[in-house]
Amino acid sequence: MNYQLSEQAGAPRCEAGQGACAACEEKQPAVGLYRESYEHDACGIGALAHLKGERSHAMLDDALSVLVNLEHRGGTGLERNTGDGAGVLFQIPHRFFRKEAQKEGQLLPGEGDYGVAMLFFPHDDEVGVRDAKRVFEEGCAKCGVPLMFWREVPVDPHDLGSTAQACMPTILQAFLRRPEGVSAGQDFERKLYVCRRTIERAADANPALANKIFYVCSMSSCTIVYKGMLVATQMRRFFTDLNDAAVETSLALVHSRYSTNTTPSWERAHPNRYIIHNGEINTLRGNISWTRAREPKLYSPVLGEDLKKILPIINREGSDSAILDNVLEFLTMNGRPLDRAVTMMIPEPWDNNDRIDEKRRAYDAYQSMLMEPWDGPAAIAFTDGRMLGAALDRNGLRPARYYVTRKDWLILSSEVGTIDVDPEDILQAGCLGPGEMLEVDPDQGRVIWNDEIRNRYANEKPYRDWLGEEMLSVDDLPLPEPADPAAEEDAGVSFTRRMAKLGYHFDDIQELIRPMANKGSIPLASMGTDAPLACLSKKTRSFFDYFNQLFAQVTNPPIDALRESFVTSTVLYVGNHGNLLEDCRDTCRLVRLEGPMLTHDEFDRLCSIDRVGFKTARFRCTYPRSAAEGALEGALASLRENVEAAVRGGANLIVLSDRAGEGEVPIPSLLSLAAVHNHLINVGLRTDADLLVETGDAMRAHDFACLVGYSASGIYPYMAHECIRDLCERGELDVDGDTAVANYDKAVTAGITSIMSKMGISTMQGYHSAQIFEILGLDDAFVDECFTHTSTRIGGLGVEGVQRELNERYDKAIALDKTPAPDQLPSLGVTSWRPIDGEEHLINPQTIYLLQRAVREGDYGMFKEYSAACHVPGRAVTLRDLLDFAPQGSPVPIDEVEPASEIVKRFNTGAMSYGSISKEAHECLAIAMNRLGGKSNTGEGGEDPARETPLPNGDSKCSAIKQVASGRFGVTSRYLSSAIEIQIKMAQGAKPGEGGHLPGKKVYPWIAEVRRSTPGVGLISPPPHHDIYSIEDLAELIFDLKNANPGARVSVKLCALAGVGTIATGVAKGGADKITISGHNGGTGAAPRDSIYHAGIPFEIGLAETQQTLLRNGLRSRVVVETDGKLMCGRDVVMAALLGAEEFGFATMPLVAMGCMMQRDCQQDTCPVGVATQNCKLRSCFAGKPEYVVNFMMFVAEEMREIMAQLGFRTVDEMVGHPEYLRQVEVPGNWKANEMDLSDMLATVTNEFGQAIPGAEGKHFLPSMAPDCQLDRALDATLFIPYTAEAREHLRPIRFRADIANVNRCVGTMLGSQVTRQHPEGLPEGSITVDCDGSGGQSFGAFLPRGITLNIEGDANDYFGKGLSGGVLTVRPPEEATYKFDENVVVGNVAFYGATSGKGFVNGLSGQRFAVRNSGATVVVEGVGNHGCEYMTGGIALILGEVGPNFAAGMSGGVAYVYDKFGTLADNCNLDMVRLCEPSEDEIELIRSLIEEHAERTQSPRGIKLLYQFNTLKKLFVKVIPRDYERVINAVEAAEASGKSHEEALQIAFDAMTEGK
Repeated sequence: MNYQLSEQAGAPRCEAGQGACAACEEKQPAVGLYRESYEHDACGIGALAHLKGERSHAMLDDALSVLVNLEHRGGTGLERNTGDGAGVLFQIPHRFFRKEAQKEGQLLPGEGDYGVAMLFFPHDDEVGVRDAKRVFEEGCAKCGVPLMFWREVPVDPHDLGSTAQACMPTILQAFLRRPEGVSAGQDFERKLYVCRRTIERAADANPALANKIFYVCSMSSCTIVYKGMLVATQMRRFFTDLNDAAVETSLALVHSRYSTNTTPSWERAHPNRYIIHNGEINTLRGNISWTRAREPKLYSPVLGEDLKKILPIINREGSDSAILDNVLEFLTMNGRPLDRAVTMMIPEPWDNNDRIDEKRRAYDAYQSMLMEPWDGPAAIAFTDGRMLGAALDRNGLRPARYYVTRKDWLILSSEVGTIDVDPEDILQAGCLGPGEMLEVDPDQGRVIWNDEIRNRYANEKPYRDWLGEEMLSVDDLPLPEPADPAAEEDAGVSFTRRMAKLGYHFDDIQELIRPMANKGSIPLASMGTDAPLACLSKKTRSFFDYFNQLFAQVTNPPIDALRESFVTSTVLYVGNHGNLLEDCRDTCRLVRLEGPMLTHDEFDRLCSIDRVGFKTARFRCTYPRSAAEGALEGALASLRENVEAAVRGGANLIVLSDRAGEGEVPIPSLLSLAAVHNHLINVGLRTDADLLVETGDAMRAHDFACLVGYSASGIYPYMAHECIRDLCERGELDVDGDTAVANYDKAVTAGITSIMSKMGISTMQGYHSAQIFEILGLDDAFVDECFTHTSTRIGGLGVEGVQRELNERYDKAIALDKTPAPDQLPSLGVTSWRPIDGEEHLINPQTIYLLQRAVREGDYGMFKEYSAACHVPGRAVTLRDLLDFAPQGSPVPIDEVEPASEIVKRFNTGAMSYGSISKEAHECLAIAMNRLGGKSNTGEGGEDPARETPLPNGDSKCSAIKQVASGRFGVTSRYLSSAIEIQIKMAQGAKPGEGGHLPGKKVYPWIAEVRRSTPGVGLISPPPHHDIYSIEDLAELIFDLKNANPGARVSVKLCALAGVGTIATGVAKGGADKITISGHNGGTGAAPRDSIYHAGIPFEIGLAETQQTLLRNGLRSRVVVETDGKLMCGRDVVMAALLGAEEFGFATMPLVAMGCMMQRDCQQDTCPVGVATQNCKLRSCFAGKPEYVVNFMMFVAEEMREIMAQLGFRTVDEMVGHPEYLRQVEVPGNWKANEMDLSDMLATVTNEFGQAIPGAEGKHFLPSMAPDCQLDRALDATLFIPYTAEAREHLRPIRFRADIANVNRCVGTMLGSQVTRQHPEGLPEGSITVDCDGSGGQSFGAFLPRGITLNIEGDANDYFGKGLSGGVLTVRPPEEATYKFDENVVVGNVAFYGATSGKGFVNGLSGQRFAVRNSGATVVVEGVGNHGCEYMTGGIALILGEVGPNFAAGMSGGVAYVYDKFGTLADNCNLDMVRLCEPSEDEIELIRSLIEEHAERTQSPRGIKLLYQFNTLKKLFVKVIPRDYERVINAVEAAEASGKSHEEALQIAFDAMTEGK
């Protein structure tokens, strides 16, 4: 039966690949989905300084050595000799330049009396260089800065890759004399700053320099920057100046860049002019908008009239690091001390931090009134040429390790061990903690630490008094005088009609508002979404539905706002925002809002505020229904004009209300808000007023997040509150009206916090105006006008279309009066299929019936009926429904097409964990896929090792793909060794950017055994992988996993969103073998409704962007690309292949094939067909068979073959990446769908970079292009494995020494994989012992199995002992070291993350997040940083010293014992899930024995001292134990004491824990 290509979806609207005709008129050729603004970067950083300011060439030489030893943190694309960027900043080398000047026939003035500009001018373009020089010279003359002479910087480019050479700029230095009348030092620096900005503005305006490089790396009398598109090792060879002994400095900053793209860019290399930055500014769009909005109102006491010459503050929208540097430089040049400016932009957590005093909190609060935080993970080092400092973000999400030496050096870097330091010379070894900073002041000749820096500024001005006298809370405002209130505009409209006009449906009240008001939490849903996008729906949908949340993946982590709440803040301010460049009490004249949600009373207080400096103006946002086309556009124009006039008239609280009377159509509150916000920015008035929204159409947390994201400072949801009170009056809620409203507001605020946390943003101020959304289905011009800088790529409705949809909604609301139940809101049916007048669904009773019958009967004809039912003419549920095939050649006989038995090997089932689905369902999928030669996926719940053994009939229940997710459940050396593919789950379609929570009632004993946890105790998956805070961290984990199983493919699962293509490029550069792009509508697990319906985008867009971006960068042929997201049939899979996928994931439909009825309540553990449950009675109902899944997959492959034959493709590889075989078609009767423009999605892109490399142009994976992680060069491969071969084979113990350095990453892991393959249960303890000297690189001892012991004499970097699987690890400072071990950091952040068994002993302190998700290891350490033992589920942690804040957050199992000498544990412990108590006598003996072992293995002075005084000090040990865990342990002990077996006792304990849950 052949597949017939048809026109059933409608006649083609234009030629293949060109999109919709309506959109094609006057449209430029398709450019694709990539945008330069999507690029990200990360890096390794280093900062060195002499405490007393002594200059030497050794300082520069050592800085460059640090750079070389951080090379693995930098990135390269196809060419290993073309780097993403490397550079160094140091002091002006006066002695060297004096010598060079003489060669030019020049005499330099004294040091500080001249400046040097380091310049990138056009490449191989004499005219361009001449034009650039002229612009520079004219700018200097205009500013009165004498130009003495030019110098061409000598370079040696022979070692550079062809891409770097092709765009290498002409590099020149300009020497500038200090003008008379300008003092040396900061005054001269300001003069040079104004001169540089004048020159840059002139260059931007000069048409002769259009599209040519003109970049000022540095222009200063104090510092100079040498940088380029280099690999770290090329710096010395390329810039020959750096080798001259006369180049001397007392400080240096170095940076090795890792970009997610390989687009050539010399100027994006670091250092910038003041900083090096390892991080990501998540709030960047809002920061840029507010920076621009402030410019018209700025006054500079320092620069005066020169201020106009330097605006705009942000010269070009380059990387986030360059923009951060622009603003930091601006603040510094305008009189803010550099370190003060840093505290302003990257503040410490202060709002909920009771560990800082009132004065400092007042200072931080004052700073937050001047400027919103530049929020996101960041480690920066900064210098003005005199002092040098470093700072870390409030979450501590980047490494910053340092040594202070007896020779007065500070060495700070992303890693320790980047240069050799004599252990006897180390005075102090540490790491910056969250929100901390330090600086070197050569005038004082010492390091100044965080508290001293911040307290100095906190004491400069009476900030606490200013706040106390000027700042108001809403409660400080009086309620308006009781008088006859004016009737609201909508008072005459019936309650039901008002709700219907605003877009309310019956489902919204029942499924959203009711549970939020009752319980104060966001409701959950499951099984993804199979309803149409708002832009495809024939229904009138909420305007908020066109906005999809963005989220963090790879380049920065999401955060856990629930368990790390002390770093989050929901505070917003309204009122008079002061001048950024001055400190005064008037800045505090603001009203502080504890969150964006306002009650009726709070809203009234703000609206009637009667205080000096406050004036409110209220505007109605409606238009008459009777008005003609253009009414909405006219109403928005009038609104803008009226608001502008009010602000010019002194109003500074603008209230926008969508209350609509009879005959009036309410304008969506988000549209009104964004239109006003962007207009006020454009006219220079945005900082003169704050915007409050009185909204009726916002009801979900997503809606309110959109309003805050587009700059609403306060929101009064009048209709939601009225609806809640109406429910209470009718007795439909369990609580009273005030409580219900408070519950709802609490749920919404928590929901907004969760949404902003997905993007890694900690503060509402940072999220405010950040516009972190992608729009699906609105026209570009409309978006540019009202939602400026928001991504929109597939066209859609303009303002006329929006008006049409609003009018339709209004008309339907009026029509309710004529229905049999005029007081009953209609049901929309987005979440569940409705038989009458409900929303369309891909998976409905018809498709379920047809598929299940087809696979059970093996009836391909019925499968074809099912396939036809998935794509009904005139229906558009997915973007695929807007496409049809466009053959480009002749068909081929189907006999010549690749057989189905080969095609199915490209199929995988989704990552559904054992725990989310039953044992029977999980194993059924594995058996089926193994029969086919495809792959099933464990999901994140681990897998029973017994499944590795084949069944008697030859079937295998072993999942081929082993997933590594943030929870690391069951991730052991054995688990990884059994994989054919290891998948790193960065995000999932159901809830991208969020963690997970398996409630205790679903942690059955058999689930707990596999996950290495406790029955009946809930399990938490953290939102981020705690070893992936950046792209180079992901590259490290890929490297770790390849060491753990050198024979397995390593894949990375991403969720589709704007910019996923650039992220995928970074992943490809990181060494991944495969990238999976998941669509937003996939996902089978439980998730918050807001995530399921409003996060992520369709796979079609994400896949096309990934294909285009990888191909553009020459990296597509390096990786396999897979996609998933409600793939239903062969037609879907062929379209996915044409867009760029060569492997395909299925999750929902295999479940349906096994019997799933799409009840969509999987989180309840009540699945009636035994698929999504662990309940034994329900599991017995499971009737699925592997044959059903096999049939489904084979049917899909057969349908693919028919289409391939029609299109003329013989193999899937031939078909991959040919979007020209697709065309957009019209959908009859769907006017919204026909407004879409998919031309960018269907654009044909060619390879732009690396064209000279064979295979770079490939559109699918080529084995010859596979990544090479150079495992054969690793220490394990060259020494450990060959040296221990005989010992492993014959079980003879062996011990030897090895020298290590930070570049030796993942030491011991490949050896461990060999041990596990030979001995799955490990070796006897002590079989292999390696004594290592030096600094352990990242992931030292990762996944180390039983029988291997690795000892370090030195120190170690991040991820020490991650995934420890039975081995033993120890670390102790060198014997010659003289600093106090127990007061200095010896291992980095996230040590023992996900450890499952084994032992670890650390003689010294650890960094942040020690033993996160430990589930079975026993670890001893002498003090930990913030978030220690977070999410721990098992094992023992003994801390022989103090713990940092938020200890034991999310800890659900295991025990920690803390030596609480100073009584600080209670204040630093998160007591939400644990309690503190005295250890028992047996536990005291356990503590003693562990200290004895610790002292024996590490010669710990603290351990020896504790043993000597143990009887006296033992009372200072405190036990930290999770409450639920303790209940289970006690129940198990009681049951065993009564004679029950251990298995029976576990079941009894589980039953006891889950009663009533």
